[in-house]
Amino acid sequence: MVNHTVGMEFYLMAFSEAKELQVAHGFLFLLIYLVALVGNLLIIILVTVDQCLHTPMYFFLRNLSLLDACLVSVTVPNFILNSLCHKSTISFLGCVSQVLLVIQFAGAELFTLTAMSYDRYVAICHPLHYDIIMNRGVCVQMVAVSWFLGGLFGVLYCAGTFSLPFCGSRKLPQFFCDVPSLLKISCSKLHITIDVSVVIGVIYALFCIVSIGFSYVYIFKTVTRMPSSQGKSRAFSTCMPHLIVVTTFFVTGVTAYLKPVPESPHPVDFVVSVLYSVMPPSLNPIIYSLRNKDVKTSLWKILWKLPHYKF
Repeated sequence: MVNHTVGMEFYLMAFSEAKELQVAHGFLFLLIYLVALVGNLLIIILVTVDQCLHTPMYFFLRNLSLLDACLVSVTVPNFILNSLCHKSTISFLGCVSQVLLVIQFAGAELFTLTAMSYDRYVAICHPLHYDIIMNRGVCVQMVAVSWFLGGLFGVLYCAGTFSLPFCGSRKLPQFFCDVPSLLKISCSKLHITIDVSVVIGVIYALFCIVSIGFSYVYIFKTVTRMPSSQGKSRAFSTCMPHLIVVTTFFVTGVTAYLKPVPESPHPVDFVVSVLYSVMPPSLNPIIYSLRNKDVKTSLWKILWKLPHYKF
């Protein structure tokens, strides 16, 4: 086995060899990154400042926005820097950090989405016991568990991946470091540690999917029995943003990780990678802002007060 050194570098995929196009891609990703970052930070600020949003649902939404802001900040800034500087390299430690943090934030986001579905289930199916079941202690514990599980999976995948030897090409068919691409360039055919980690990860993902599914089955059953059309409309309006976010997260993630890693990268592969790593964190604030009346009301309230503040 080849010993890894801190000086080792990996070569990342570039969308184009033309320097002009690289600069254009760099500025395009800078714009997308700023939109995603500002949108998520805005939700964090709104939920923190507005007392009306101090509820379990928005507590989880704030954590989701924090995870999205962190997730998009792990991969995109490095790509922007490489595009503007016409580079395509990442250090060994930088690659380790990307694998660790991407899996940590994605794993934590998955559990957060599950907790949000449970919150909607309790709010709609057991409204009289909502404050007792979803008390602040329970919400804090759920968020802590999400970060713990994300970190655990990050360490497992990272240890399993970087314990393998990379004795050949270190050119990754991806614009950031991820496990499938690193396994592709490893000269080891045995991936026992990472295979075990993948099995555990699949079980974890299935648990979350089944939990979300059961929550919404009971939610839809309860909503259809509501006599008031206004009550049905309000119940669906609080669930639709979450359903859209969950669908986007799973569709982009499954598409990216079930797709075979190509021998030579194609522009389509680049687009798929972008959809998985950039689209969910960018769209989530927009989805919750457009579909959620409370968030829009809070935003307009703060915007209205800004001109009256004395600095």
